[in-house]
Amino acid sequence: MEHILIKDGRIIDPANKIDHIGSVYIVDGKIASVTNEPAGFRADKVIDAKNQIVCPGFIDLSTRLREPGQSRKATFASETAAAAASGVTTMCLQPDTVPVIDAPAVAELIKDLAEKSGYTQILPIAALTQKLEGAELSAMLTLKQAGCVAVSNANQPIRNLLVLRRAMEYAASHDLLLIHRPNDVWLANNGCVHEGKLSTRYGLPSIPDAAETIALAQCLELAELTGCRVHFGQLSSRRSVIRLHQAKKYGLAVSADVAIHQLHLTEDDIVPFDSAYHVQPPFRSIRDKESLKEGLANGTINSICSDHQPLDLDAKLGAFPETEPGISSLETLLPLMLKLVDQHAITLERGIAALTQKPAQILQLDSGALTLGFAADICIFDPELDWQVNSGNWKSQGVNTPFWGEMFNGKVAHTLQAGRIIYSQPDIAN
Repeated sequence: MEHILIKDGRIIDPANKIDHIGSVYIVDGKIASVTNEPAGFRADKVIDAKNQIVCPGFIDLSTRLREPGQSRKATFASETAAAAASGVTTMCLQPDTVPVIDAPAVAELIKDLAEKSGYTQILPIAALTQKLEGAELSAMLTLKQAGCVAVSNANQPIRNLLVLRRAMEYAASHDLLLIHRPNDVWLANNGCVHEGKLSTRYGLPSIPDAAETIALAQCLELAELTGCRVHFGQLSSRRSVIRLHQAKKYGLAVSADVAIHQLHLTEDDIVPFDSAYHVQPPFRSIRDKESLKEGLANGTINSICSDHQPLDLDAKLGAFPETEPGISSLETLLPLMLKLVDQHAITLERGIAALTQKPAQILQLDSGALTLGFAADICIFDPELDWQVNSGNWKSQGVNTPFWGEMFNGKVAHTLQAGRIIYSQPDIAN
């Protein structure tokens, strides 16, 4: 493999407490040194990172690539191209594929699709229950042995709490991380927006924040009972942050993430009847958004994810409640994180940690850092570069984003995965 020198960039590596101007040396796909040139090093390729930030590649805890089974919405080829252009070097794939990731053969199929796309670091999340039906437990240990990094029931309900308890006991016995998106579907009652001003004004079916907090509280009780490691995905409400803070204070082994768009949009931002704003969990109040930002800043919420859900045009046509929820969000992940920094909601180091070090810790991966000997997963980005979300630079097959046409600051220049350059920004490439 190539020996690569990344020179004169601002290196930010929260895991190793690095923040200085310097160079990164890559040998045989691994980090050989940060700042000091290794003896006998000879660069086959030099990347000039002057005025750019060099950090570990981003790890995304929640993505849907629509393959296998729904290639009309997106493909591994289109979505891995979007990930590479966004500085994302590792993606966790939710189990609600077609077929569901409830058998080792499906996990193997995903590995094959990843290799064919030239983007190998796609980590499947195993289905918690067979066919995600919430009744019979999946063969979790076999799925772990097939390469699944966690278990989850995606957005599907568990039939009853006894099933969830048994699943958590099983997961705990094999040291498997359980990822839970807290949502009581009976309280949610097929709603499409937050129970608040917008739902009242337009008569739209709504989802109270209690649908999230009650499900969260139940799972926290079971986590304490079973000793299972639990990660809560895509929190959206102030009261969830409070409950999570209390649980962590008393030593519970839990973590959480928030989807990047929940830190920027609220029910007040929704353009009436524009299905680009239809997302689950729904955009809630300004108070909820501010609490999520505070939770991220103080460490109650560990990480940020894209919750990437590309959809075809048909999925977003029709009356708002009848459309499919979801946002194509990989490509706005970095600029929206940088916008939080500009708003002084978080520091740049905290923002990068939430996309690198923290998700790696949650998944217990040897990545998310520029540690010597680790695979050279690296993102190099220009924090000042202006760009517009439009068809000229959008890679994802799904154009379902409420940010279409907006101007952003911050663009990826290069992405390296295990020492291989998988993306170079055309205007910046050497």
